[in-house]
Amino acid sequence: MNNFEPGCTDIDESGLISVKDALSRILSDVPVIQGYERLNIEKARGRTLYEPVIAAINVPAFTNSAVDGYALCSSGLPVQGECRLEIGGRAFAGIPYNGEIKSGQCLRIMTGAPVPEGLDVVIMQEHVVNKDNAILIDARHQAGQNIRKAGEDIQQGQTILQTGKYLTPPDIGLMASLGIAEINVTRRLKVAIASTGNEVFSLGAAPGAGGIYDSNHYSLLTALDRPGVDVINLGILEDEPASLLKSFHEASDYADVIISTGGVSAGEADYTKTALQASGQVEFWKVALKPGRPLAFGKLNHAAFFGLPGNPVAVMVTFYQFVMPALEKMSGTNNKPIAPVFLAKASASLRKKPGRTEILRGIIEQDERGDWLVKSTGQQGSGILSSMSLANAFIILDHESPSIKAGEWVKVQPFAGLL
Repeated sequence: MNNFEPGCTDIDESGLISVKDALSRILSDVPVIQGYERLNIEKARGRTLYEPVIAAINVPAFTNSAVDGYALCSSGLPVQGECRLEIGGRAFAGIPYNGEIKSGQCLRIMTGAPVPEGLDVVIMQEHVVNKDNAILIDARHQAGQNIRKAGEDIQQGQTILQTGKYLTPPDIGLMASLGIAEINVTRRLKVAIASTGNEVFSLGAAPGAGGIYDSNHYSLLTALDRPGVDVINLGILEDEPASLLKSFHEASDYADVIISTGGVSAGEADYTKTALQASGQVEFWKVALKPGRPLAFGKLNHAAFFGLPGNPVAVMVTFYQFVMPALEKMSGTNNKPIAPVFLAKASASLRKKPGRTEILRGIIEQDERGDWLVKSTGQQGSGILSSMSLANAFIILDHESPSIKAGEWVKVQPFAGLL
């Protein structure tokens, strides 16, 4: 049984694990879900491909012209000087030329039009002199230029998208180019969310003395508003251990993931922790992170359970640093959207305590030379949700990182691609 006595300011306390260790343990523990649904491709953006997509045709399906110009046989190209070629026919996209182009002739051709057999070069119209139904060309051209070969992009039988691909608009267009109208994608993750705490009230209710509106619930609802997620809204649960555990176990019958906020610290009224402890399936509940130290992770039946802190900023930080990577793994995504971490120069000094990771809210911008600069949004308390609203990036001070002086490099993680 875990010892829950140390306070939230303790660094070298029993059971406290690093951010790196916590994420590693989460990702090694959560499973890839099974099951799929069939979708029209226009509905598949942001979903995970359940099985590979194999091309049934070549793309392009036929050899065609890459430009508006004139097609001819390369044997008719001049070695030096110029030569004159009569225009023997015309081809347009969707209207091929079916006649014969003889020696000394060329074919007027438009972009996308099929190139007849025997012709192996297209000269763009800007490189010829057109006069009296004939063209003059010089010796700068060569075989194969301005021609798109059949199968040049994709060959029949080729695997174009692998299982686990996170589908983007280019992927949708790629499948459409192959005539694919429907695909199988991993089923949606079922994520149940709940708030705890007698002090939190839903919007529309009148908070009593000491009461607050439940901002965490709405932050998570919108953070989870993603194509591959079905959200199950459990609302605000009765803040009592037996009742909480009953609600969580009921949710675990149909949810893949349960996320609760509040009740995982060491206080006497932090009942979520007590309920989880009674279940006997808590992997850890303390992480060397500010904000976000009280983070419970475990299992209830087959559902992964995340007990996030109650403070609004800590909820956002722990969701994006721990929960989102877990959801991506569970959906089977093997090429998650890029949320880059790179270095920027600190505009001012940033204080940090040793022995933990600290994630600040920051604003990044480029100076006139294109260098990235970052500054904090001001007060960084875990209850100051406006610090997230003002920010466009996280500032990440790693476990072993010292305090940062103005002008020194520091890690930043832009919200673009993350939120």
